[in-house]
Amino acid sequence: MDLGIKGKRALVCASSKGLGLGCAEALAEAGVDLVMNARGAEALEAAAEDIRTRFGVSVTTVACDVTTAEGQAEVLAAADTPDILVTNAGGPPPGIWSDWDRDDFIRALDSNMLTPIALMKACLPAMMDRGWGRVVNITSQSVKAPIPALGLSNAARTGLTGYVAGTARQVAPSGVTINNLLPGIHDTDRAVSLDSGVSRQQNISVEQAREQREGTIPARRYGTRAEFGATCAFLCSQHAGFIVGQNVLLDGGATNATI
Repeated sequence: MDLGIKGKRALVCASSKGLGLGCAEALAEAGVDLVMNARGAEALEAAAEDIRTRFGVSVTTVACDVTTAEGQAEVLAAADTPDILVTNAGGPPPGIWSDWDRDDFIRALDSNMLTPIALMKACLPAMMDRGWGRVVNITSQSVKAPIPALGLSNAARTGLTGYVAGTARQVAPSGVTINNLLPGIHDTDRAVSLDSGVSRQQNISVEQAREQREGTIPARRYGTRAEFGATCAFLCSQHAGFIVGQNVLLDGGATNATI
């Protein structure tokens, strides 16, 4: 399918690996020029060069922490009013309710709620002026069904979801859509970290922890960055203009809900 976005420019945050990289790859395959961001310069440059080689699109890299005001200014200057914005940031550490204090919540809010909001506020006006724009926020299945060990993420990402619910409907008349992608477990470094935690807690191997988790997923496997990226690219396409303010689960059926 031709997504109709060849020649558009996208800012994709935290895109040197994992789900962010999957989104960058899928957009590049559709002919979208990229501004890619990550904290680690080496991994970022390697990912960008691979995308340039495979897809022949322009890729600008900005190695910085996008959760800081300075980092946001850097990526926004490089992107120069992008047509497409994909927000993404690593999730806060797992734990239990008694582990976290105010500073922990502030850090989680800065990363997983306030940073996406700041980037949207910066990019939306130009999108609205042009009469076209796409925003996709990578959140989590935990906004549909809370994950007890991820209380910081549950709180921050649900706050972002509430913000998007109202904002998406305000900008839609200008041809701009905002939607959220809610990943379940995918085959990324985050999965390795979570499985390693279970391994330590239960005194089992990481492989056993993964098999145990896979058994709770109706699809009986972890997701891939490629299928996640393809869904993101579709939401950014010309065909998705009537999808507004939605929360799209990619979790292999793990969230047990009727609606």
